[in-house]
Amino acid sequence: MERKILWAPWRGEYVSGKKEPGCIFCPPNSPLPDEERLILYKDEKVLVIMNKFPYNTGHLLIAPRRHIADLEALTEEELLNIMKMSQEAVKILKKVLKPDGFNIGFNIGKVAGAGYPDHIHLQLVPRWEGDINFLAVLDEVRVISQHLKTLYRELFPHFQSIKL
Repeated sequence: MERKILWAPWRGEYVSGKKEPGCIFCPPNSPLPDEERLILYKDEKVLVIMNKFPYNTGHLLIAPRRHIADLEALTEEELLNIMKMSQEAVKILKKVLKPDGFNIGFNIGKVAGAGYPDHIHLQLVPRWEGDINFLAVLDEVRVISQHLKTLYRELFPHFQSIKL
């Protein structure tokens, strides 16, 4: 029997447990360009970044620019901007990726699954009929069908036309 290999070298950083120092949503004076950080949109109030270790193709993170952890600490303006941006992001993902549905929500606190519990962010995950396969069931492995940089270049122009 021929041995088959699922080649995903970009997952090595995730599997190794190495995390970027500081906060991915507000690194101080980051020398990396937005494309390297996978930032699709930013203004003075909100940021949209592609999840570097996505649950599914097109998994986005929408966060306030202000570094806060708690939902109740968001201002009305921040809440409105996050929700307006999630609405715009859904429109773009429907147009570009044509998903069958979405999971949208906040994981607040480490115990709730927040990878960055000190900076609240909304998770927006496109879903397709049958997108869970045997790999996820057997070994908690997900197959992401498109390279992050390719998807970034496809989504980026759509986000640049947004005016909140």
